[in-house]
Amino acid sequence: MKVRISEEEVVEEQPLSPMARVFQSPEVDYCAVTIMGFKTKFCPEILLDALKHNVSKHPRFSTKLSGDGAKWIDVQVNVEDHVTVPNIDPEEIGEDGQSFVDDYISRLTTIPLDRSRPLWDMHILNVKTSDAEAVGVIRSHHSLGDGMSLISLMLACTNKTSDPDNTAIPSLKRRQAVPHGLIKQGWFLRSIFTFSSTTRLIWNTIVDMLLLLATVLFLVDTKTPLKGGADVGRNPTRFYRRTISLDDIKLIKNSMNMTINDVLLGVTQAALSRYLNRRYGKKNEEEGVLTLNQNHLPSKLRFRAGCTVNLRSDIGFKPLADMMAKDSKCRWGNYFSFIILPFSIALQTDPLVYLKISKSTMARKKHSYHAALVYFIIKIILRVFGAKAAAAIFNRPVMNLTTCVSNVIGPMEEISFRGHPIAYIAPSNYGQSQALLVHYMSYAGKMILSLAVDPTVIPDPHQICDDMEESLKEMKAALAERGLL
Repeated sequence: MKVRISEEEVVEEQPLSPMARVFQSPEVDYCAVTIMGFKTKFCPEILLDALKHNVSKHPRFSTKLSGDGAKWIDVQVNVEDHVTVPNIDPEEIGEDGQSFVDDYISRLTTIPLDRSRPLWDMHILNVKTSDAEAVGVIRSHHSLGDGMSLISLMLACTNKTSDPDNTAIPSLKRRQAVPHGLIKQGWFLRSIFTFSSTTRLIWNTIVDMLLLLATVLFLVDTKTPLKGGADVGRNPTRFYRRTISLDDIKLIKNSMNMTINDVLLGVTQAALSRYLNRRYGKKNEEEGVLTLNQNHLPSKLRFRAGCTVNLRSDIGFKPLADMMAKDSKCRWGNYFSFIILPFSIALQTDPLVYLKISKSTMARKKHSYHAALVYFIIKIILRVFGAKAAAAIFNRPVMNLTTCVSNVIGPMEEISFRGHPIAYIAPSNYGQSQALLVHYMSYAGKMILSLAVDPTVIPDPHQICDDMEESLKEMKAALAERGLL
């Protein structure tokens, strides 16, 4: 649609996608943040030059919202307005550059993006930390695109450090729905499998939708030291990062015949169980409650996580031009939904139990149309009742859950931006209703764990990172003891 502003100027308008409309509502005002560490000091002039030549090629980064928040309007972008390079006094940094960076990024979460221009900005901090010479921070409103879209944009702007002429686009394919061995069997066995699988699919979908309805109406997670209150989204958010071994994750994955997502879910459950047990133990000590064993966890604890699901028919990364194509199977935008995962919060004597539980849970959730139906229902509500009602339906179950988890595959080789090698990439979010978000991203043979926390609820997030590392080590050791590695 074109709107004539004057005789000389014609402005292109494009409607927002359903999920983008939801993210424009005050109840779901989410912002994506990507933190990158560079191996060299960063030259701001190089970034400005790159943006001047490329930002106009991407419609979402060169458009602003219309007054009613329903359309994108093309604008001329002044990139200097979107890039901040603060002059930092060395005395402000002190001895710990990482603390300065963490404080700076946390302050950003209290400053809203300017809605009179495109909803993104970048900050360059030439501050030395333990694992980087400089840190870059990219903020973009979630209505611009989901994690896969933003990572695709980043890949389009970078290249392999070892091969500057090529970009690093990881490959990713969906698993076969029918077991490979069954494909070679006769029609009768395949028919039995299809009938059984379809029956379970329908049943699982019905159960999941009923549980979702209950969560919207009344089913709330148990109040634990990890569950925030209603004001969490308005509090400053702090971000913490830890690098764990991707090789160890793959070893466990192959030994247990599971996926990387299954392993990460098992590690997360084990780590949060250890953390909560410690917090409850300290609470018992403060209250003078004596226990004879080391298990301080309450019984019948309801702890659930929202898990993001990519709804694109082609889940692999594509060149940015392909994602922007109208009929692309891997389109740019917010083409995702979520499922609800019940977490097993308990102390297990055998760490492999967490992995078995996560594998069973994920297998069950994959065999359901829950995610697709949630996206469809939100689209219908948006058309019939408007963005406010759709945002309420999206946000209500999220508020009643304890945490959210996601995993994004990243480049398998180190990448650089205009001659600046990138040491790590840590994506996350803020503005959500939870006190804890857990993001994983693989990069250059490593798995990067990112936590977004409300420090008023979780004062010791570094302990969660330690528990993640320790849980992974215990799982690997348990497999080694049994000769399974």
